[in-house]
Amino acid sequence: MTALAAEPLGPNHHYTGEIPDGWAAIHDTAPLLATTMLTYLDQVKVSLRASTVRSIDGDLRAFAAFLVDHDPALEGVGDIERHHIEAFKTWQAAQPGQKGQTFAAASLRRRLTHLRMFFIRITEWDWDDAPARVPIFFGDVPKRDESLPKFLDDAAYTRFMRALAAEPHLYRRVGVEMLARTGMRVGELCDLEADAITIIGDAPWLRVPVGKLRNDRYVPLHPELVDLLEAYTNDDTQPHTPGRLLSGREGPLNRHAVARWVATIARRADIGHVHPHQLRHTLATQAINRGMSIEAIAALLGHRSLDMTRHYARIANRVVADEYAAVTAKVEALYTTSLPAESEGPNMARLRAEHHRMLGNGYCTRPPELDCHYESICETCTHYRTDLSFQPVLLRQRDHALQHGQDRRAGLFDHLLTDLDQ
Repeated sequence: MTALAAEPLGPNHHYTGEIPDGWAAIHDTAPLLATTMLTYLDQVKVSLRASTVRSIDGDLRAFAAFLVDHDPALEGVGDIERHHIEAFKTWQAAQPGQKGQTFAAASLRRRLTHLRMFFIRITEWDWDDAPARVPIFFGDVPKRDESLPKFLDDAAYTRFMRALAAEPHLYRRVGVEMLARTGMRVGELCDLEADAITIIGDAPWLRVPVGKLRNDRYVPLHPELVDLLEAYTNDDTQPHTPGRLLSGREGPLNRHAVARWVATIARRADIGHVHPHQLRHTLATQAINRGMSIEAIAALLGHRSLDMTRHYARIANRVVADEYAAVTAKVEALYTTSLPAESEGPNMARLRAEHHRMLGNGYCTRPPELDCHYESICETCTHYRTDLSFQPVLLRQRDHALQHGQDRRAGLFDHLLTDLDQ
């Protein structure tokens, strides 16, 4: 911490606390800019999670540091214009990310989203140090890729669970089994309280604490998981942290330790790298494939809306699969059904394929396995015209349709004949 902030620079700026170390250099160069952003952070602390506020803090600091380097004459947020945003976007996208790669698109999307909300809020709040308009547009934020969840197929999951059953450390096995059999997020697993297990009716359930979406839920416990938890709880040699259901040697579980456990078991199973969230995706995918309703899966996973759950339905949509199989079977008939040879006359063709539709000047050679959505399309076309000279042909077509049970076609020709009579 450094010295206290300067006196508020306007009635909308009330940050008078100590300047955090990360903001000291920015405050020394542009005190109004730093004061506005720190005041904003104080405001969002009231309504957002601490982890979210930390993320916003980092994004605002990165943006502010760029501004004081890029435009030393800039004094406050109200001086930010569109060209500052365009320069920041280009600079940020070119910055190095993890493992020597460029800055990740997901990180850029998060950063620009936080900055855009910052501008929107201080403008709506009518702060003195707010720009005349929001300088970050909706189109500036990269679109999110709608990729499908990554899951383990049945063969890989079977190998993973067999390797997990051979895990010698009970507390590690219990932790990973909890993820695999309940679909919990790894953060929810680490936050499980000692009294998380309860009996509802005659069955044990697990109370998953308030997590990412600010809701808690109950999930049923698999019998094998109940036995493992009982063995872990009753084993005095296992690590136990007061108030927690599970713990490691060093204290309460943390997501990094669990990620290492999952990766280690995946290596033993020889299925490549697996991260904890893949176990959640795998459980949801297995449930979809085996007929569990989307509503039930949403309740199990703690989704706030069914739209979140429908991502898993996209992986194995049974309706799409069934309709695709039916259509491809009919399309295959085009290539497998024997059609009349060119040397055969129309009478022989009619005898060999009595389902063929009789047209005004020939026959339709559509195989019977292939549905037709365009029956009598010529006669229903707006450019179709007929007169009394075609009455014999229309009568024959009407009779042909009746003989073959084509009621819709027969009705069409009756209508045409009626029009001719009138």
